[in-house]
Amino acid sequence: MAINTFARKEIKFLLNMDQYHGLMEVIDQYMNPDKFCVGGKEYGIYNIYYDTPDDYLIRESLAKPYYKEKIRLRSYYSPAAPDDMVFLEIKKKIGGIVTKRRVQMTLAESDAYFRDRSKPEMTKYITEQVFRELDVFLNNYPIAPKQYISYQREAFFGKYDSDFRLTFDRKITERRYDLGLNYESYGNYIIGADQRLMEVKVSNAIPDWLVNKLSELEIYKTSFSKYGRAYQNFVKSQVESAGSSSGRKIYVSGISMVNNSILNRSV
Repeated sequence: MAINTFARKEIKFLLNMDQYHGLMEVIDQYMNPDKFCVGGKEYGIYNIYYDTPDDYLIRESLAKPYYKEKIRLRSYYSPAAPDDMVFLEIKKKIGGIVTKRRVQMTLAESDAYFRDRSKPEMTKYITEQVFRELDVFLNNYPIAPKQYISYQREAFFGKYDSDFRLTFDRKITERRYDLGLNYESYGNYIIGADQRLMEVKVSNAIPDWLVNKLSELEIYKTSFSKYGRAYQNFVKSQVESAGSSSGRKIYVSGISMVNNSILNRSV
């Protein structure tokens, strides 16, 4: 059973196509493509995010606390078959440092684990440790599938620092129905076709060459959560369907909306 853990900074940037192409002109000098991206290929990532009935986890995340956590099930196949491998992940952010711990199992085994905590056979102590952490998480939160997110990704690793990673995501797709990895990827896009979400994933400082290129192309960091953006879009749709009038305050699952602008409020 495969597992990986890490701690790093994740810095996000939303690029237009001119900025994207300008950055790609120099990528090959400093970075190697991910083994799944050779020859300019992308790969798909397909996720189910779990949350409480009142969406506590994403509401808490949007409030930007010092500590936040989320849980998701990830596949690299769409649709995933019962015997395809998936990854159950706990992702935490503490003071700007992201940690992720995950275990690998089949989709059928993940269904059994969520149903009655049945676990696949384990041979490594660290795997048992992560499952204990997952058990505690599930005991603390009455979670269920709440959000589907998928995207196409290009990924690169630093030639001189393998811990430095750069990813570009497009076709970021969301839906709040058909919440299973056994379904095809479809739904609503949450960024434009002429945009790329870039993530800088680094254990130390951003390399000088990238800092200089970001400045040259006028690329600035942004706060962007895929699940958060999808949830905010859901809130907007709920407000619009309720026929809100201009200037009226409406509260949906802990988020305020005033004059068509979403304001987070603490839980």
